Amino acid sequence: MTTKTLTAHRNEYDVTDRIVVTDVESVRAHVCELYLSTYGTGKNLSRLRQAFTDFSRLFRGEFKGYHACDTLYHDMQHTLDVTLAMARLLNGYEREHALDPLGENRFVLGCVIALFHDAGYIRKLDDHTAPNGAYYTLTHVSRGGEFLRHYLPSIGMGPDTELATQLIHFTGYEMDIDEIDIPDPKDRMVGHLLGTADLISQMADRCYLEKCSNRLYPEFVVCGLAGSDANGDTRSSLVHRHGTLFESAEDLLKKTPDFYNHSVLHRLNRHFHRAYDYARAHFGNHDNPYMERIRRNIDYLEATRDKPLEARLRRKLPQTNATQFFPFEMVS
Repeated sequence: MTTKTLTAHRNEYDVTDRIVVTDVESVRAHVCELYLSTYGTGKNLSRLRQAFTDFSRLFRGEFKGYHACDTLYHDMQHTLDVTLAMARLLNGYEREHALDPLGENRFVLGCVIALFHDAGYIRKLDDHTAPNGAYYTLTHVSRGGEFLRHYLPSIGMGPDTELATQLIHFTGYEMDIDEIDIPDPKDRMVGHLLGTADLISQMADRCYLEKCSNRLYPEFVVCGLAGSDANGDTRSSLVHRHGTLFESAEDLLKKTPDFYNHSVLHRLNRHFHRAYDYARAHFGNHDNPYMERIRRNIDYLEATRDKPLEARLRRKLPQTNATQFFPFEMVS
């Protein structure tokens, strides 16, 4: 039996090493191209393009009433990576179901929700409670739904507001997936694709392990999910309801393989009905680069579990403007 060797790719690029996921224009161009090639029409193209513009403004601090994104892990690159994966999964689904498609309205809605699925981390200018957007980790999905409720009418998607505020919950843990109230099976499929895109894109990131250690762990400290005094957080009941606490960045990495092999795979396979397989259809029924990259990350983590943290994590993280806002000293 031979083991396939995956070629190395650049840290700022997607799993194919073709799309710069730190650049809004690069991802917008590819997503819009996918939309046009999938449906052969551009009737909703202006809405899709505007959503990318508004996403960029929001995360850069140019959106009226909001600070810039100041979370380290849930940054522009993460969101652009999710949106790209979402467009690919939608394209793959439509290829597989050409006679009964989701349709272009759902394609655009799915991509717009992907662009703003983490808008709940963005603090308003009059917010004097949170030291950083990561404070809202446990409630960011509902907060993102509220953002969509006000935003969607501005781009002519007001009729989709109630559906969008339900669909966004497929990206989080505030609601049980089975309890999300979406009766239409096609609408619900959009949720499966959205939740899948969020999980597979981040865990397939070339720098996923470095990001967990240097960026996700500090966010968890802010919200009370991590740190030696996490149990003393004033929101401890919420913390315990949402699961494991992490004593250190090393503890977070130590627990990541079990998190993937049990929690994530269960979510992908049972709740989202293996929607990740639509990536194969998108890529022409070849291997799924997202699932391959995830497995590679997890295998590496397990193979190096006995090495010191600094010897395991050597990749240089792409820059994020959040580092200048984060209220804690960063791990070097």
